[in-house]
Amino acid sequence: MPNITVFYLKDCPYCVKAKRAVRELLEEEPRFGAVEQTWIEERERPEIAERYDYYYVPSVYCGETKLYECDPAEGYGEIKSHIRDAFEAALAAE
Repeated sequence: MPNITVFYLKDCPYCVKAKRAVRELLEEEPRFGAVEQTWIEERERPEIAERYDYYYVPSVYCGETKLYECDPAEGYGEIKSHIRDAFEAALAAE
């Protein structure tokens, strides 16, 4: 089963948008339901987060490959588009 790992912070507004985007994308594209998601709150699991190379959250990985790292200038539409691309990449990697 394809898997993505998402690093996030609970109080991050971009992460809230990413979670909303995931919910919407799962409704719009049922095939994305085949992608297992692991969400890691970086402050709660620093021993895992420090093994990955990113600065901003949310950051999405498939295995060791970074699929997306949010840019603070991005709006909701851009975040959703990048999350969609991450799901597509995870499905293609299977």
